Amino acid sequence: MQFSNGFFIQFIRLAGPFWNSENKSTIRTQALALFMLTVMQIGIAVIITEWSADLFNALEQRSMSGLFLQIGLIALIFVFNIAVTTAHFKVKRRLQLDWRSWLTHRLISLWMTNGRHYLITHIEGAHDNPDGRIAEDIRIATESAIELCHSLLYCSLLIISFTKILWTLSGTVILDLWFVEIPIYGHLVWLAIIYAACASSLGWWLGKPFTLATDARQTVEANFRFGLVTARENSLAIALVHGEANEQARFIGLFRDIVHAWQRQTQTWSHLFMLTSGYSVLSMAFPILVSAPRYILGSISLGALMQSAQAFQQTAGALSWPVDNMARVAEWRASVERVLGLVNGLDKLEQEIVRADPHRIQLKKAEQNVLRFCDLCIIRLDGIVCVQSINAEIRPGERVLITGNAFTGSKLFKAVVGLWPWGEGSIELPDDQVFFMPPRPYLPTGTLRSAICYPSTQIDYTEIELTEALDLVGLDELHEQLDRVDNWASALSREQQQRLGVVRLLLQQPKWILLQEAMDSLDSSCEMKMLRLIAQKLPDAAIMTITHEPLAEAFHQRRIVL
Repeated sequence: MQFSNGFFIQFIRLAGPFWNSENKSTIRTQALALFMLTVMQIGIAVIITEWSADLFNALEQRSMSGLFLQIGLIALIFVFNIAVTTAHFKVKRRLQLDWRSWLTHRLISLWMTNGRHYLITHIEGAHDNPDGRIAEDIRIATESAIELCHSLLYCSLLIISFTKILWTLSGTVILDLWFVEIPIYGHLVWLAIIYAACASSLGWWLGKPFTLATDARQTVEANFRFGLVTARENSLAIALVHGEANEQARFIGLFRDIVHAWQRQTQTWSHLFMLTSGYSVLSMAFPILVSAPRYILGSISLGALMQSAQAFQQTAGALSWPVDNMARVAEWRASVERVLGLVNGLDKLEQEIVRADPHRIQLKKAEQNVLRFCDLCIIRLDGIVCVQSINAEIRPGERVLITGNAFTGSKLFKAVVGLWPWGEGSIELPDDQVFFMPPRPYLPTGTLRSAICYPSTQIDYTEIELTEALDLVGLDELHEQLDRVDNWASALSREQQQRLGVVRLLLQQPKWILLQEAMDSLDSSCEMKMLRLIAQKLPDAAIMTITHEPLAEAFHQRRIVL
């Protein structure tokens, strides 16, 4: 597992501004408190080793008064340790939550702005499943960063504190090579360094494949979740065509990818597990075995022996931080890279939008209240021209039918609302906002009232306005369900959803309306009834329609052929 400078720089640029954000005084206070509490934890660890030495010396001397003294001291240490550990836990959790909240808000604001969440799907890069990257990977990236930084700080302080103790306890050992005697100072310190260095080197070597395996597993897990969510959102369509067998096969295929990724991760993790499990057993016995000869020879007391063993364990354990945190670091890096993938995709999209390029459709305000296409050319992402040389002007109250290629028509509508910048020419927009009605309106989960009023709030419309609009489109049976909470995208039929789209249009009363096959689930008479209803209630509104209904041509005043 290797960390490039570029990775750390990208992570700092992404998450670093949190420490200098609006709440920087609170954040820095929490960080300082966390540092001080960590220092206190180190102090407790040092005190416990001193207490352990005094305890074993009292036992060796068979001193009852000394034993009672150590019992009283350990009671005080016990209470103080609980207080420090609890306070440390709460401060750390608060800091983790604040960092995650800040980064989540930042990424959501980048993603869910001006159609970026839609446009990014057309940009190449590793930014699939943004929901998982925002919900899960940000959590791991921030929580694990603080956990790892704390443990690294803790281990660094342990090394500083216990190296001095271990050096003092080591004394001087004479290495007799027959012809010369070499004094070795602090031999336990050097043994701890060599011991930890060997284990760490082996751990780094065994852990190299683990990052890739962890990243691969997180990706396939996200793909599986996304597939299940997609099927849930389209359950009616699947049931109507009896596509359950196809979905089962697709789910099994996605889960098979999880199985393969799991097995790969298990294989790489097992290598680390063998190392860490063997290392944990050896670290308990090794320091006592190393110091035992000096105790047997009478050079040190039993308390000094146990203190040496504990100091050795603390020092070697601190030096072994890379081994102990190999899996955690790998998981953290994989999550950070997934978050960076989404951020980099959004940055790339932003650069594509703002950079001067002749192959970009220019959107600008019209001098008059019209919608005008000037030498408009629409291009696909692969460079193929869909349509070119569109020159047309739509005035308020006009009804225009878009015929020819419906696929190109949808691209035209998306270009009008700023969701398809690829092409040439310009679109002059009217003063009022353009209302785009897709084949299926978005109905967020919640009350039916709030779903109908979306994106406005339910307080913007009265009960009478809602019920009258429902009656006009033939949905009077939904009167009693306005305050019911449900997933309306699956609870209602496609026809009901499209009728609710008309309700939303009647409530918002836009001046410019784009209808993209917005009533294709209705029969001919119902679709024409809805078109006439819109024209009757909104006589000054301009209507552009993409539809396969033959009778619609008579309703419109003119047409544009793509």
